[in-house]
Amino acid sequence: MSTITISPIRIQHIKSFRDTLDTVAREKKYLAFLEAPPLEAVRHFILENLRRDITQYVALDGKKVVGWCDIIWPELPGFAHCGRLGMGLLPAYRGQGLGRRLAETCLADAWHKGLTRIELDVYASNQAAIHLYEQLGFVHEGRKNNARFLDGLYDDILLMAIVKPDKI
Repeated sequence: MSTITISPIRIQHIKSFRDTLDTVAREKKYLAFLEAPPLEAVRHFILENLRRDITQYVALDGKKVVGWCDIIWPELPGFAHCGRLGMGLLPAYRGQGLGRRLAETCLADAWHKGLTRIELDVYASNQAAIHLYEQLGFVHEGRKNNARFLDGLYDDILLMAIVKPDKI
């Protein structure tokens, strides 16, 4: 594998990001949607995130986006301290520590920007992601039993969160 760089998302990454998002979504195992939104919707999402200085990083193999991690927070009074983490990697790039690099980069950026709580949802069947989140300090806060029913199978959704450590 060539050297992978972690970079804040930029406008020139939009098409490649959408392609990677689509690939992961079509696996039907990790994301809530089964295909990426249309390119213009993804472009709007990224441009709005850039405008708001949202924490959003991509893993690049050359110019190709091979993974992403973002922490999106609402513009709502009382909730702006809390972000929601989302991430994904192309299959060929999993199991090599890249998800950890992306998540650690995003967490550091989110703490720096003033967030104090990061939440996520993860399918109970996604044991690799759960293990990573636990290693990063996320704790289990709840479980939605039989929350997803797809292709004849139920899956629970685990609710996890991390509160900013005092040492940061």
